[in-house]
Amino acid sequence: MGKRLAPMRVLRAVWKLARVVARALAGLCTILFLFPRLQPAQRHERVRVWSRSMLEVLDIGLTVRGTPPRQGPVLLVANHISWLDILVIHAAVYCRFVAKSEVRHWPLIGTLATGAGTLYIERDSRRDALRVVHHMADSLKAGDVLAVFPEGTTSDGVSLLPFHGNLVQAAISTHTPVQPVALQFTDAASGATCLTPCYIGDDTLLESVWRTLTGPRITAVVGFGEPQLAGERDRRRWAQDLRSAVEQLRQP
Repeated sequence: MGKRLAPMRVLRAVWKLARVVARALAGLCTILFLFPRLQPAQRHERVRVWSRSMLEVLDIGLTVRGTPPRQGPVLLVANHISWLDILVIHAAVYCRFVAKSEVRHWPLIGTLATGAGTLYIERDSRRDALRVVHHMADSLKAGDVLAVFPEGTTSDGVSLLPFHGNLVQAAISTHTPVQPVALQFTDAASGATCLTPCYIGDDTLLESVWRTLTGPRITAVVGFGEPQLAGERDRRRWAQDLRSAVEQLRQP
């Protein structure tokens, strides 16, 4: 039995991958041909429904804790673990993401992210960070829900990296509330923290995807905290406090 398990697992993973590609292509067609005829609210709902359906195809459960924002302007600040994070948050609530520029070039994922309204940032460019902050401020003034990963890169899924305050400046400039969001992936059977979807270090995107497809069933847990205003805090102090809020949301 033990020797048969690996081939069967591979076959199931290949079947999942085929369905993922099909669902992604369907999403691409929706963006290219249907989105131009839809109102913004209709597009937003399509993104949320598609994201939930993609999690189902991946056989990933979803647990939402707390209250997602019903409308903007609000800036969501979340920890970053995996290539799944954007998909998971979109399954809980539609928002516009600020993501690293590399995502734009990921096969299919980049096109889907762009169609969903993602803003891209060159992580190593201070000038580009200023450009993105201005775009974020304009988006918040227009009443959007934005989401950022202030760690700047993915963590190991166990601990949090320091939160950078650069992108929080847009919320300070526009007097917009920020809502902390905690992401976790757990083993569906035991409830223990699952590291399978992590995307860190020397991992490639394909390696992380394949590991997720062949691993045990997981549940994505999204915890929404209470929105807060900056008050007298500068962006650095606020980022530290937001990190503490996210850490607290991750506790059992």
